[in-house]
Amino acid sequence: MKKRDYLNQPIQHIDIKSFDASPIIHSMREMSFSSRETAIAADLYNRMIREKDVTIILTLSGSTSAGGCMQIYIDLVENNMVDVIVATGASIIDMDFFEALGFKHYKAKNGIKDKELRHHYINRIYDTYIDEDELQVCDSTIKDIADSIKPGVYSSRAFIIEMGKYLEKNSVKKESLIETAYRKGIPIFCPAFSDSSAGFGLVVHQWKNPRKHVSIDSVKDLRELTRIKLASENTGLFMIGGGVPKNFAQDIVICAELLGEFSPMHKYAVQITVADQRDGGCSGSTLQEAYSWGKVDNQFEQMVFAEATTVVPLIASYVYHQGDWKKRNEKRWNSIF
Repeated sequence: MKKRDYLNQPIQHIDIKSFDASPIIHSMREMSFSSRETAIAADLYNRMIREKDVTIILTLSGSTSAGGCMQIYIDLVENNMVDVIVATGASIIDMDFFEALGFKHYKAKNGIKDKELRHHYINRIYDTYIDEDELQVCDSTIKDIADSIKPGVYSSRAFIIEMGKYLEKNSVKKESLIETAYRKGIPIFCPAFSDSSAGFGLVVHQWKNPRKHVSIDSVKDLRELTRIKLASENTGLFMIGGGVPKNFAQDIVICAELLGEFSPMHKYAVQITVADQRDGGCSGSTLQEAYSWGKVDNQFEQMVFAEATTVVPLIASYVYHQGDWKKRNEKRWNSIF
């Protein structure tokens, strides 16, 4: 088999506008286990949407963007259902920016050994393929963007704005998450920005420009996100997975307190995860636990223990078709910086 024989079934991103999941969510309310959790989560997310003074923070980790949920997140941004994004570098760079350059993710084939994939320079994300040659184009494009802007220390948010400007002129796939968020004034933070193609591109940029170069300051990310929290009346979290984005978004309440400023705990929180407390990690720490830290109020919170690609489309479709987002105003938090 040749390389193209492996990369011939592109992942198709689900369109929440094309179906109404409301009957499923309504039925799930009368069920048990993850079904009832999913329905409660959908209602809480819609409650965030209806409460106009709530700033909604979407956190992304894992590989749902590559796995078919990319368009969901774009639609949430486009339709004022999200005001801030905190994500892994991989979700934003290796998945969204990668596809904006015209590349795709592909369905994996059964029974193929990873040694064979390595021979063809194909990387595997569970049951999904990504072309390493194309990924290195993504790396070098990040370098080119860094080369083109003023040297200095940037937050990941500020650098991603430069990426949005680049895509506005050069994207092959229009209306990516980065480009849509840039147009809508929605900040994207990647506190672990270097753990992605962005890291590789910036390393090459710094290597070739040792004296004057672009660098990313994750502390600046925390400070900027805390400014948004302080400027918001109330905040809600819609968290896909866990990891750094989850903890980072929760920590801004504590950060505000340490600055001597009062900011209430996140009023709403929904987390979708397959992790649980037994692994001892952040991804499985409950939202009830977060209350003990003073991060998340426990009146309106819901854990959903499910693999995200199975329930995020249902929740997002339900909230989209309720239509309450039509009454929300754009918050455009990028404008405060």
